[in-house]
Amino acid sequence: MSEGCTDCGRKGGCDERKHAMFGAIDEALARLYPTRRWGERDDAAAFRDGVSPDVGPRLAERLAARLNALALFRPGAPDELCDYVYVLCFGRQPSILELREGTAAWADEQPAGEELYLRVALSAVAPFAAVQQVAMTVERAGEEVVVREAPRAGVFDPILLTRLQGLVAELAEADVRHLDFGDLTLPPEGFDPGDYPDRYGGQPATVNYLFYPQPAVTVGTTLVRLVASP
Repeated sequence: MSEGCTDCGRKGGCDERKHAMFGAIDEALARLYPTRRWGERDDAAAFRDGVSPDVGPRLAERLAARLNALALFRPGAPDELCDYVYVLCFGRQPSILELREGTAAWADEQPAGEELYLRVALSAVAPFAAVQQVAMTVERAGEEVVVREAPRAGVFDPILLTRLQGLVAELAEADVRHLDFGDLTLPPEGFDPGDYPDRYGGQPATVNYLFYPQPAVTVGTTLVRLVASP
């Protein structure tokens, strides 16, 4: 399953939804980047129209209850245009994510392994959200652990469909438009990439104008130093 519609039997409704989604994206890009050049953002427009910072923590609480799963809010990095909510789909607690974020302590008996998440990006510059599936792995190296976060360009595993549907419904109730991630992975037509190729080695996709600057499938690595038990 590629990430996209969650109501596959209604082709006409999907076409109409896609048309509205593309219209909203085009409108946001024109407002945020009047020069049509990556990096030349209208910060006043971004400040007015982004998802409020208090939405993320509330969304995490509601998703945890609705999906009966760990849901954790994480603010974006200073160079990113979004905050995140992670939903644990396959794994156990204390999770690798909790270890990385410092909300749980490492247990000696916790094995290395892989966990699967839905990662929601909440745009700080437009009223949009986008969802990717993310695999997290951990390896212990002495007194440190290495956590790797590997996102995919959308949601592809059929076993995630039920949780994705619930997540999208929760976004709608929060008045945040869900964008199909697969439609964000190409450069917007007629835009100048600016210095993006020099910085990131490729052309900026729509996701880089609305959510974060790094390529969509960039693998993140975090080194966590273990704290000895008292």
